[in-house]
Amino acid sequence: MTNYETTVANDLLNIGAVTLSPQKPYTWASGLKSPIYTDNRLTIAYPIVRTHIADGLADLIRTHYPQAEVIAGTATAGIPHAAWVAERLNLPMVYIRSKPKDHGQGRQIEGRILAGAHTVVIDDLISTGGSVLKAVAAARKAGADVVGVAGIFSYQLPAATKNFADADVTLRTLTNYGSLITAAEAAGAIESADVALLHRWREDPEHWLD
Repeated sequence: MTNYETTVANDLLNIGAVTLSPQKPYTWASGLKSPIYTDNRLTIAYPIVRTHIADGLADLIRTHYPQAEVIAGTATAGIPHAAWVAERLNLPMVYIRSKPKDHGQGRQIEGRILAGAHTVVIDDLISTGGSVLKAVAAARKAGADVVGVAGIFSYQLPAATKNFADADVTLRTLTNYGSLITAAEAAGAIESADVALLHRWREDPEHWLD
């Protein structure tokens, strides 16, 4: 069986979807200084990478959410992955906007979720979990029974752990920040001396440079 945690971590590094720069941190839109920048939208341009991701997410759902009846993708980054996974699992698919449309029927969810349908929400990246948990709330409002969230990559931030616990929803990802650092060090993409600094960011993103 494929070790998706390592395979996908290496995939993300190899295509530049994730870059690490602990000595010259990036500035996120929030103003937060971070040693990592992630653009998982790049994965759709690489057939082998997107196949690893779709196969991995399908296996993850079979294992951890076997009761799944609907696959929901977050707009826009989760949509292609949700489509590929839904195809593999032969399940209905919907996608969830960040907010309802301001015209027409004002839908936030495209597709159809029947009341009580066991639903897995797919997103490409989990930072604090804020955006995907809004999608979870929208699905629940529409009558879905959200059994969990599946993602490609998680920063493993303490805020995400708290937010998912508060929302009473489980999270499973193919790979994560810790595995990425291990893969990057093994590939010589980062200096061993920077590993502790990178882990410090995950533990305390606001004060890691203090």
